[in-house]
Amino acid sequence: MKLILIEDEKDLASTIASYLKEEEYFIDKAYTYSEANEKISMYSYDCALVDLMLPDGNGIDLVKKLKELNQQCGIIIISAKESLEDKVKGLNLGADDYITKPFHLAELNARIKSVIRRKHFDGGNTIYVNELKIDIDKRELTINKIAIELTRREFDLLLFFISNKERVLNKEAIVEHVWGDNSSAFDSYDFVYTHVKNLRKKLKDSGAKDYLKSIYGIGYKFTLK
Repeated sequence: MKLILIEDEKDLASTIASYLKEEEYFIDKAYTYSEANEKISMYSYDCALVDLMLPDGNGIDLVKKLKELNQQCGIIIISAKESLEDKVKGLNLGADDYITKPFHLAELNARIKSVIRRKHFDGGNTIYVNELKIDIDKRELTINKIAIELTRREFDLLLFFISNKERVLNKEAIVEHVWGDNSSAFDSYDFVYTHVKNLRKKLKDSGAKDYLKSIYGIGYKFTLK
């Protein structure tokens, strides 16, 4: 799962990002309104953590833009401000949750998971796709009740495909989502083929239907058809 953390306090942002990376999220950071505006315009995210008080703009405006750009992106406002007016305004604009500083990182993580479940997986911890059973929190896949070992990348790929089932995903979108900030370091995205091929083989060898389809010249699609 890919997050963007919009927070101008660099020490706090570093602490939050380090914790969430340990929880196996991919994190993009933005310290200013302009930096955040550029990133949300270029990339898609599963959840955005938005500070209201930024040095060059208002986080409320970013909440509004996020809703306009990507309805699937969960939004959690993080702010030192306890104003009911700000909270209500953010929620009315489409934010999914609100947490006031200071907060426990474990609580923030729980809220992120809750928002992502509601946005992508109908609020459940477990996803069922025919013979596939995916435990999001435990990061476990079983097929016909048999546990299947996936690498971190393979699991993230599977979640990304399922949350976008029946949609064609190009290699660039896959790399940006699954590899996060590291995506700009690659000269080409040809390596995606190997990861998708390995995931597809594990699914088929374990008795699953062939859900992953190659779309020639474009990318891949997870389809139930």
